[in-house]
Amino acid sequence: MTVADLIGACPLPFTQHDRVLLGHGSGGRLSADLIQRLFLPAFGNAILSRLEDQATCSLQPHADATLAFTTDSFVVQPIFFPGGDIGSLAVHGTVNDLAMGGATPLFLSAAFILEEGLPLEDLRRIAMSMRTACDAAGVTLVTGDTKVVDRGKGDQVFITTSGIGVVPRGRALSAASCQPGDRILVSGTIGDHGMAIMSVREGLEFETSLVSDSAPLADLTRVMLEACPEIRCMRDPTRGGVTSALHEIAAASGVGMALLETAIPVRPDVRGACEILGLDPLYVANEGKLIAVVPRHRADLLLEVMRAHPLGANAALVGEVVDEHPGMVVLRSRIGGERVVTMLAGEQLPRIC
Repeated sequence: MTVADLIGACPLPFTQHDRVLLGHGSGGRLSADLIQRLFLPAFGNAILSRLEDQATCSLQPHADATLAFTTDSFVVQPIFFPGGDIGSLAVHGTVNDLAMGGATPLFLSAAFILEEGLPLEDLRRIAMSMRTACDAAGVTLVTGDTKVVDRGKGDQVFITTSGIGVVPRGRALSAASCQPGDRILVSGTIGDHGMAIMSVREGLEFETSLVSDSAPLADLTRVMLEACPEIRCMRDPTRGGVTSALHEIAAASGVGMALLETAIPVRPDVRGACEILGLDPLYVANEGKLIAVVPRHRADLLLEVMRAHPLGANAALVGEVVDEHPGMVVLRSRIGGERVVTMLAGEQLPRIC
């Protein structure tokens, strides 16, 4: 069966709904449909319509650098998990969105929606975790807001963070810039965050502890761009995992993505947890990993630079950009066959970030 046959054999999900579903927050096809059908018609403009992880806004003639701005909300459950908590996750997620555009993160804001009855000690723990994460990432939280909702109406705490950074003159990373022949790199093992959350929820026990990979990536992206300014684009594969991120890039550039399953780094305990739960690591959220697309002739150098950094020690070259099947992601399996890796249609792991 050819790739074209596989594409034709895969039924598309029905996306015409008159109510919000959990799947609309998945980062997959329903999320994309919501953005295209509702938010872009309401707010669409030249900057927003690029659909990057951050908005890059020129301040000319007022400054030599370009402003990067992003916002995100965090509703993870449980609020404390192996390797982090909702506070550090909020900081890392916002810093990373800025870093994916080549920005140096500078300032954050935070808005807290608190549920009546939340122990103040838990809130103090979250606040101090955020402070530690800000210090490690080199950013300052400069403004915020707090609201309280009735008991049973908020599930402990939700956090919305916004971030501002600066992009040096001449740097213009974009998901729309990829070309056939480019190489696809990941900075490390995938699926760690999602499986750490699910192991707590489902009470799974393994010989080793599953720990979230939540981490700030701005220093890693800094050394990557210093060594290889030709990087086409970067994405942090959070909701929807590696698959959703690659689909977004493929659609923006009008190219195809070809992955090699044997090259994709997955920890054995994460793979085992995915098998138990019937999940594919390619769809599982990450909070401390990135995808980089780079010209072929620079891939080896960039891979070496990434592996020399603590947050890129397990970096791998996992595939290439192709001119076949534009907008699609295809995986060559361990046994040599090919399959289409479709974009996540519903909500695989709710409340994961």
